[in-house]
Amino acid sequence: MAQPETADTDDFREAMKRLASGVVLITAHDAEDEPRGEDVGMTATAFLSVSLEPPLVLVSVRNGSRMDELLERQPRWAASVLSESQRHIAGRFALRGRISDRLLFEDISYYRGPLSGAPVLGGALAILECETEQRVVAGDHTLVIGRVLSAVTPSADGGPLTYFRGRYRYLD
Repeated sequence: MAQPETADTDDFREAMKRLASGVVLITAHDAEDEPRGEDVGMTATAFLSVSLEPPLVLVSVRNGSRMDELLERQPRWAASVLSESQRHIAGRFALRGRISDRLLFEDISYYRGPLSGAPVLGGALAILECETEQRVVAGDHTLVIGRVLSAVTPSADGGPLTYFRGRYRYLD
């Protein structure tokens, strides 16, 4: 049977740049990294609500990334919905090929989520603590579906940080 045609990678990338999305910081705590463990973070723009009953969300993580490897063995994690004033945090955690996340958290205001143990950002528009329900490998990414254990909206100030045409943007 012949392989179905697929879009050119560059054409697909350009088309998807025209889809505006919110920006979240996905975090988890790696207790196996001795002696105190290590906090891990990843900027995500492929994050969405899946279900209200039960409350489920989905995040797409690159196969083989530090976050992918951690979420395979650590089921609890958090998502901080970034505000427009947190653009620098989004950029910091979007860097590829970094050796350690320890320095990335060094000067950021966060606290430990009571249910996940993951760092959650102060000043975020919303915080979701989650537990992985399912992992689905899809091409070069894994779709992680998480049951929302808690959802809080600590900050009503400011607008959301968005991503459009390859850049972080603000809503007017």
